[in-house]
Amino acid sequence: MPTPFIMPKMDMDQEVVTIIEWLKKEGEKITKGEPVVTVETDKITSDIEAPETGTLVGILYHENEEAPVTKVVAYILAEGESLSELPGSQENSQESLKPELAASAHASATTNLRATPVAEKMAASMNIDLAGVQTKGDRITKSDIEKFLAAPQTLPGGKVTATPAARRMSKENEIDLEGISGSGPRGRIQSIDVVNASTSFAQVSTPHTAPTPVKAANLVAGSSIPLVGKRKRIAERLTASYQNSPHIYLTVEVDMSRAEESRQRMNKLNEKTGKSSISVTAYLAKLVAWNLKRHPYLNASIVEDRIEFWEDVNLGIATAVSDGLVVPVIHQADQLGLAEINEQMRYLAKQARDGVLTREEVDGGTFTISNLGMFGIKSFTAIINPPQTGILAVGTTIRTPVVVDENDTIEVRPMMSMTLSVDHRIVDGAVAAQFLADLVRVIENPDMIIY
Repeated sequence: MPTPFIMPKMDMDQEVVTIIEWLKKEGEKITKGEPVVTVETDKITSDIEAPETGTLVGILYHENEEAPVTKVVAYILAEGESLSELPGSQENSQESLKPELAASAHASATTNLRATPVAEKMAASMNIDLAGVQTKGDRITKSDIEKFLAAPQTLPGGKVTATPAARRMSKENEIDLEGISGSGPRGRIQSIDVVNASTSFAQVSTPHTAPTPVKAANLVAGSSIPLVGKRKRIAERLTASYQNSPHIYLTVEVDMSRAEESRQRMNKLNEKTGKSSISVTAYLAKLVAWNLKRHPYLNASIVEDRIEFWEDVNLGIATAVSDGLVVPVIHQADQLGLAEINEQMRYLAKQARDGVLTREEVDGGTFTISNLGMFGIKSFTAIINPPQTGILAVGTTIRTPVVVDENDTIEVRPMMSMTLSVDHRIVDGAVAAQFLADLVRVIENPDMIIY
């Protein structure tokens, strides 16, 4: 009986994904665990692996089409099975198969390979198929595995390996992946490799002009592009949030003097020890996570007919990428130190830019921070990321004359604007105001967090 290739569900409220590319074509041999199709949700682009080994047939949804999750999108024929066994098939015999499909369907099983215990353990931990590892002896060794990992990987047919984001960017910018050296594991091409290749090409082609940046799409004034894929689902998700969740907004100004002094002291220590500098967003994330534990209504969601208060603070960090917005999540942020939060943010931001965020890295957020201060934005309002209760919009820090005491003394202080958006079904104005007041207090007096 042919094995159904079922599209997995990657999010609780997800209904469809967009097929970006079939990495394997109709009639090709596939191996269990091998990437077969690249799909896109409103959060991530990911490769879906083959559930079984066999021959890919009966593809029901094609590139740029939406496919329903938890439904069959293709079938896999095991050795000896034929198209006549597919549900609803009118084929009567294996003779009806294309020559290349028939040859693949009747291919002999892979010979079992022997390996040393160390090599077997390495292969299992790194999800390596031993059938693809070459050896000069009668058994695969640790050295063979290491050579396999170091060697650039090429897919059948000479196709190079690349992340979904890199493939998409190469198509949009008409850059041949064949000529790009990948910086990822086993030479896998990352999106940054495409960016670098595009810049290098522009510099070589037009040495007297500035490099041409990689485009999000080939746009011309007066043209249009379809609202599909990730952009469509972002639009649908945020429209539903804005329509279904009555938003209220509260804005405060916060004196960043002590927070900046604290961050600068930490970064001087980090510089001496070779650690990464702590960003403003990471510093705020630590204080927001601390404050959310003291304001449970801001760390809650409506689930059916009840308000669910979440035990963990899973902090989403809105991150701009070339084709939209993603929100990677720092799980249990309330239990992490500032250095850990900072490192996780740096890692997740790179994952987002390379288009290789996993489902676990974007799931389970309970509150979101969106910082546009680095773009010079003074203040803005943000739409809540469902099913969360709130999102904090952070603006740039501006040196501003302010009155600092009852004698009307004026000093220039680094002032930052923050706007809190909350779901009024769960959070009343006074509750949101108290959350912001406590957040301002801890930002202006960061030593509070150690009491």
